[in-house]
Amino acid sequence: MSRLAEAKEEAPRWLKDVANLTTRGYGLATSSLRPGPDFLVIGTKRGGTTSLFGYLTQHPSLLGLFPEPRGRKSTDFFFKHDGRSERWYRSHFHTRQHRRRVERRTGDRPLGGEASPYYLWDPRVARRVHDLAPGVKAIALLRDPVERAWSHYQERTENGVEPLGFAAALAAEERRTDGELDRMLADPAYYSSAHDWYSYRARGVYLPQLENWLRVFPREQLLVLRSEDMYDDVQGTFDRVCAFLGVSRHLLPNRRPLNASRTRSSVPEPQRAELAEFYAPHIRRLEAFLGRDLHWTGAS
Repeated sequence: MSRLAEAKEEAPRWLKDVANLTTRGYGLATSSLRPGPDFLVIGTKRGGTTSLFGYLTQHPSLLGLFPEPRGRKSTDFFFKHDGRSERWYRSHFHTRQHRRRVERRTGDRPLGGEASPYYLWDPRVARRVHDLAPGVKAIALLRDPVERAWSHYQERTENGVEPLGFAAALAAEERRTDGELDRMLADPAYYSSAHDWYSYRARGVYLPQLENWLRVFPREQLLVLRSEDMYDDVQGTFDRVCAFLGVSRHLLPNRRPLNASRTRSSVPEPQRAELAEFYAPHIRRLEAFLGRDLHWTGAS
């Protein structure tokens, strides 16, 4: 954490509110000078999105959201409109003047971006991104779907929005999310917390989510990574992302994971076996699509 970020953490609430209002106003007033995103980390939920974005913002030429001391990773713009405009969205990125200063210091053309695990899962997002930033490069992290479902459930429980046990939550998923996708497609402004929060099983079926992005973006603008590869080799995965984005290699000073679950436990049985059987055909199709073995639970 930078000194500026540490000072912000220690500041009283009223001072933070004043600072936020001031920077938001400044960002809006100068939004015409602010290019949109160059890259997005689009998911998957509980797949390392927060960690990867944290690693990216350690690179001197990769810029997080403005103002950086706030440490935000996402605007939620593409699925929570609330009447927000493109001007509002651009106000969260750095100005061309700031980018020129960074380029003079680093020698690399700086790139700006954000991250949200919902961008991969909400089928409306890819088209919206393309309409605003057709040249954007997207990075998807895919995790063993059995482990992802369990981690997702643990997070919802820790956040106090999941009263059911894991088996009951899996059984209730279809009922909880029934009709939500239709409502989302009918109402562009509708955000479904049920579709976001309780999609433990469905969200691990990755191939349709990738295909949705590839219907509007060319293959060379989407990098698909295996989350476990990043967990095993943070620097190596980070190097792949830097090469994909076209920035120079950078040795990460901090490789600690971010936003990891506070509890450590294994996926309970018999849900592990049941989920493994469910995902097996989906994993086989994804492996054929990616042209590689994924070595996930249920993969043959």
